[in-house]
Amino acid sequence: MESLNLEYIETTVVESFAEQMRHTQQSPLWHAEGDVLTHTLMVMDALHGLPEYHLLNERKQHILTIAALLHDIGKISTSTLVDGEWKGPHHAPIGSGMARELLWRKYGLCGMEELMQVREAICLLIRYHTFPTHTMDMKNGLLRLHRIAANGSLVPDFSIRMLCLLCRADMLGRKCKDQEQMLEQISLCEELAKQEGCFDGCYPFPSLITRRAFLSGMEVRKDESVEDESWGEVVWAIGASGSGKADWIRRCLPDMPIISIDDTLREQEAASGKAQRAIINKAREQALEYLNRHQPFVWNATNISAQMRETPICLFESYHARVRMVYLETDGKMQLMASMDEEENLLGKMTLPEAYEASRVEWICSALRVDELTDPNQR
Repeated sequence: MESLNLEYIETTVVESFAEQMRHTQQSPLWHAEGDVLTHTLMVMDALHGLPEYHLLNERKQHILTIAALLHDIGKISTSTLVDGEWKGPHHAPIGSGMARELLWRKYGLCGMEELMQVREAICLLIRYHTFPTHTMDMKNGLLRLHRIAANGSLVPDFSIRMLCLLCRADMLGRKCKDQEQMLEQISLCEELAKQEGCFDGCYPFPSLITRRAFLSGMEVRKDESVEDESWGEVVWAIGASGSGKADWIRRCLPDMPIISIDDTLREQEAASGKAQRAIINKAREQALEYLNRHQPFVWNATNISAQMRETPICLFESYHARVRMVYLETDGKMQLMASMDEEENLLGKMTLPEAYEASRVEWICSALRVDELTDPNQR
């Protein structure tokens, strides 16, 4: 197994973006301290000055520090001068993708469960680092709180506690007029999470059925025993080219029929947009046949965002099927996987399926060698 040297990552990770961060400006209204690099260094000082930070174990301290160093890298590509004011719309999710690509390519945090979980703990912290200051003002803030916290079932080092620590350091590491108000909002988010039983991980729902019903927004209590009305399972396999999906499906689901949008689109990569839509429509028609027959099947399609995955999931669940989402990546990853991804450009764009998206969500590292990945049938 590759060594996990978080101290080395912590001391070198900002090198990749330091110069760009130094030249990325911010609104003086919210960041009177100046550029992103100056802010980041102030956040680091603030984080290490928090008593709660020093109560964490060493692994979590490293994860939180790396997340703090990278939390605003999304502003590099999003900062724009609008009506005389610097703004960085959607910098958190964009920065999360940038961090995933860096940690995957440069530091090899992929292909093994421990490496993947550390990487995604950092990426989740970056993706949601602004959430605690807005929780109480959101119309669906409580639901989003539980959805975000549920990722603790996939990533043990991620929690609302960790997220609020990062957010507090982010707020202390800046010069702005509303600092006290925002710090109060973070404290309210912490208290709400404690009251809801999701401060240090996913709320202990009585069943996966209840969890799916509650997190999908249905009007059920989180402690309620919801009846399972499904007839069977649709397994959704997700992973970039070379992730070993086909091999995993053959080994683990040998008797289930497969609808493979990924393979068909790859075979016809030069097809026009109209032809690609025809492929997707044909796959949907096949899925409807299986759903009407109550036939479990595998849906092999790497939709890169939760928004893109939502429509198929709604379709499957409307026919009373449970959805099991399985994300795969392999340990034969670095040289070949990187070259594959340069063509598909997925690492920086793809978000791994989160715990709230389906009845069951799993992240699996498949043990394939690089020479096996040269076989197109393994993709």
